Amino acid sequence: MTVWTREELIKIGNAETLLIAARRADGALQASVLIWVVRLGDELYVRWANGRPSEWFRDVEARHEGHIRTGELEMDVTFVEEFDNALNDKLDEAYNKKYRRKAPELERIISGAARNTTLRLTLHE
Repeated sequence: MTVWTREELIKIGNAETLLIAARRADGALQASVLIWVVRLGDELYVRWANGRPSEWFRDVEARHEGHIRTGELEMDVTFVEEFDNALNDKLDEAYNKKYRRKAPELERIISGAARNTTLRLTLHE
């Protein structure tokens, strides 16, 4: 398994937002969207505030592959769905800490619908 470098963890984990594109079933990338990212240890996580029924998330489920960009850093990633409640509680805390000044948007990202879209980002091999 390919792991994040320390520099990548810092740059991505400290980024206010990522540009992220899911890879469609036909292999093409969607148009990029802005998404919030949090770091927990040596892992990076995102959630989709619009929930699972959205087109973006359906494309995530189709291939579990995509592309991220922040600043000069960009790379292909794999999306790993996470359903663990204890992990999601820790991620809620991380989102609250990093984005507390962003209410009411913050409430959407820690809602049940968004928690149900928690994705761990891994480097695509």
